[in-house]
Amino acid sequence: MATHLASMAVIKAAKEGDDAAFERLLEPLLDHAYRLANGLLHDHHAAEDAVQEASVKAWRKLGQLHEGSEMRPWFFAIVANQCRSSMRSRWRSIVGPAQSEPSVEASDDEVLARVELRRSLRAMNEEKRLVLVLHYYLDLPIAEIAATIGLSPRGAETRLQRATNELKRRMEAHRGRS
Repeated sequence: MATHLASMAVIKAAKEGDDAAFERLLEPLLDHAYRLANGLLHDHHAAEDAVQEASVKAWRKLGQLHEGSEMRPWFFAIVANQCRSSMRSRWRSIVGPAQSEPSVEASDDEVLARVELRRSLRAMNEEKRLVLVLHYYLDLPIAEIAATIGLSPRGAETRLQRATNELKRRMEAHRGRS
């Protein structure tokens, strides 16, 4: 309870224009926000840009964070929306995502599995991909996923289950073609 009250005090200070308070709120979220963006965009540079843009938007829209609301799902929703905007942009549709080499030594099978996973995720609609990234990449609980995507916890759980099943079907179908 004391932690929540302290967090509310920091949010209030940030809303009143305290830059340092906003940085204290945002700093612990940035690594997860980048992982979310990279999971959605599959492009390290685009993910960095999306988190940076989302941070600026969060600063401008901080007054819209309702009293008693948590900062993390609110900010992740802004990051997800920024990623959607980035994916829809004309420039991105022309040049497509950057292809990056695996950063760690991995067997051919592991590399192939990662490529198959990325292809399968990219082929899914944005809502399903988002819920998968929030759950499996960021390990968020259902309640936070629900708050981030604007659904009830039961709705978020159902979407996660459907998305997981679809991803499994896509991965199995891809293996069948290999």
